[in-house]
Amino acid sequence: MYSLIKQMLFQMEPETAHKVALSSLRVLEPLLPLFSPALRVSDPRLEKTIFGLTFPNPIGLAAGLDKKGQLPLAWERVGFGFAELGTFTARAQEGNSAPRVFRYPDQKALINKMGFPNPGSAEAAQNLKLLKETGHWPSIPIGINIGKSKVTPLEEAVEDYLESMSYLKPYADYFAVNVSSPNTPGLRKLQEAKPLKKLLTALVKEAKGKPVLLKLAPDLEDKPLKEAASTALSAGCAGLIATNTTLSRRGLPSGKYPEGGLSGQPLRKKATEILKSLSRFMKGKVPLVAVGGVFTPEDVLEKLEAGASLVQVYTGYIYEGPFLPARLCRSLLKVKK
Repeated sequence: MYSLIKQMLFQMEPETAHKVALSSLRVLEPLLPLFSPALRVSDPRLEKTIFGLTFPNPIGLAAGLDKKGQLPLAWERVGFGFAELGTFTARAQEGNSAPRVFRYPDQKALINKMGFPNPGSAEAAQNLKLLKETGHWPSIPIGINIGKSKVTPLEEAVEDYLESMSYLKPYADYFAVNVSSPNTPGLRKLQEAKPLKKLLTALVKEAKGKPVLLKLAPDLEDKPLKEAASTALSAGCAGLIATNTTLSRRGLPSGKYPEGGLSGQPLRKKATEILKSLSRFMKGKVPLVAVGGVFTPEDVLEKLEAGASLVQVYTGYIYEGPFLPARLCRSLLKVKK
């Protein structure tokens, strides 16, 4: 069924297809429990307790698919064990100019240069409040991904992130700190030890016990990667997310490509290498969340064996469709027999 739907969606411009898919999911959300046997796998063997939260299964939705935080309940109903909403910024912003999403079906890849389009953290918080008050709220953990507003100078980044956290804290089971998107000018400079320590220390304090995770770029060399991980640990972060999209075009045919972050299968190997490096370096001191090129059961096992406690999908969900979380969970149960 999804192969036919995908054919129609892939005839549309990528961002239009994304909006159509989310709108359709919103309409179908009340009907999704009817398809629960196909969409959701409930088994205590899949449960994990990580940084104080219980995840019914380790397969999560990565940030970027539900940028406005419109469908937290739907993500539970299609089988995810957790979902990360956003990225949200203190100031409302339209993001970069279109076209800003590009598909490469032969490589099962995307390039996006979205630039954090979102309603701003205050309005997002109001929207999430309404969803919660009207019963459109899941039982799975919800992560809130926060980034820096484009108009905010780097030297004012801490205040910008803190403002977002203050509004969104009631709706977050954990926070993911995005300093690694390639689509906001200068943002990745916040991965450097000194500004990163200042930022994370302030956010951990403001979170008042809620887990704060740092999301890292796959383009960091070994030394700055380890410095960022050490800084996160010393600041009190509860975990690391590896990785964001990449500026590399390795895995794509030679040619000219648009600016932006590459995701999907070409990122898989590099994201796993980063994960392995972090796992060896951190030695279990904090949990690791894997994201990057997850399409198949084998991809999930690769991430888990590399040291991940949880695994997120994004591009894989677009290419493989709504039955992907259940398929991945069933494969994990076969391994656990």
